[in-house]
Amino acid sequence: MTLDSLLAFAGEQALLSLALLGLTLALVYTEVARLFSGFKSVNPAGLTALINREDALLVDLSASADFEKGHIPGAKNVAPSQFDPESKLLAKVRELPVVVTCRSGTASSDAAKKLVKAGFKKVYWLDGGIGAWQQANLPLTKGR
Repeated sequence: MTLDSLLAFAGEQALLSLALLGLTLALVYTEVARLFSGFKSVNPAGLTALINREDALLVDLSASADFEKGHIPGAKNVAPSQFDPESKLLAKVRELPVVVTCRSGTASSDAAKKLVKAGFKKVYWLDGGIGAWQQANLPLTKGR
């Protein structure tokens, strides 16, 4: 392929070319935002290592009923509306790794941003949430 043929294709398929450009820009924006977010994403294996090796605190932002149906062993449940980086639970672990999770990974991403803004240095977010944990065939605990 030559540059001329690519330009000709882009001219003939303007809508397709714009869609490709839009997707590319969205991907670049997402990755750059992740780099400068101040927190790191972690997969289920990485979360297990953080808990076992660095005594990380795992905060689950799932609704109470969902938490009781199944959560990662050792997780502490906090409602998203009550999540406060200055709470007693978090104030004593400011220097330890803190991992936030939820069912899908959406609410926990916002909570991770709040922790970074409050001065926490080792903040992680379980990419994919509890769903990713289950897909990795890792156990859940029922009840409180």
